[in-house]
Amino acid sequence: MDINTAFTPELALASAFRTLETEAQAILALRDGLRTAFPDAVARILACKGRVIVTGLGKTGHIATKIAATFASTGTPSFFLHAAEAVHGDLGMVTGADILLAISQSGGSQELLTILPAVRRLGVPVIAISGNPQSELARNADIYLSSAVAQEACPLNLAPTASTTAALALGDALAVACLEARGFNAQDFARSHPGGALGRRLLTLVRDVMRQGDALPTVSLQASMIQALEEISRKGMGMTIVLDDTDRPCGIFTDGDLRRVLEKRGSITGLSVSEGMTRQPRAILPEALAVDAAARMDELRVSQLLVTDAQGKLVGALHMHDLMAAKVI
Repeated sequence: MDINTAFTPELALASAFRTLETEAQAILALRDGLRTAFPDAVARILACKGRVIVTGLGKTGHIATKIAATFASTGTPSFFLHAAEAVHGDLGMVTGADILLAISQSGGSQELLTILPAVRRLGVPVIAISGNPQSELARNADIYLSSAVAQEACPLNLAPTASTTAALALGDALAVACLEARGFNAQDFARSHPGGALGRRLLTLVRDVMRQGDALPTVSLQASMIQALEEISRKGMGMTIVLDDTDRPCGIFTDGDLRRVLEKRGSITGLSVSEGMTRQPRAILPEALAVDAAARMDELRVSQLLVTDAQGKLVGALHMHDLMAAKVI
């Protein structure tokens, strides 16, 4: 196939704009056909005690795979069932508690139609997404959602483009409507994505990343500044925590405090840490989200934050580098 030598960047952009406009219009045109069937479909899915089984073949099979993944990650148990594999044993995955979401633009895919009687025998409700309301799939479904489009983005009106985008948008609309009906929130989403950035941000607590025990730099209120500096050097947090006679933090002595003392006094010889420490150090609870600790550090313009329990007892400390290492920020 020869490349059109007259093709230019301007023509490429014009093609892109036409495709995007065609597909955008196709999606918007779906709204009028949703008024009765869509709420019914959402209600059926919400009432389902099993899983949403999404099936399709070819291009719509790829769309079905993505829709199943979206359902699963937003609080609706779901998986993709390949229509061709279903008739060779994979129908055993389907139970009477499930619901079938079948996708076919023509509504005449033989492999897909073959599995309908089998799922019917199990008492499984069928929701169909198809561009043909007169198709066998549409006529045999409990609920029919139209993905009909005026034309494909393909200039030959052959390659599934606008139609597959329309089907995908309908699947997303179903998943989001179910998400909202269930009150699914960011924390729920994070539990489905523990390895992702959102999961780290919403599931990681301060206690998971704080330094504690022997890793904590601490000195007594009676310690000298020299002793405080030695502790800062040993523990590598750029500060040391100053504890009172009850082992509760009463101050923090940082690199910044040291610089201020040197600017004012010229020397730290003979000085106690209490003469240069920052009193009433900022603290956070161990049960707080690590991302909230990061936000507080940023707000206070500090690099360290103490971790205390509800009674004010020291249980740990955080450095901004700890949050970065845990990929919270």
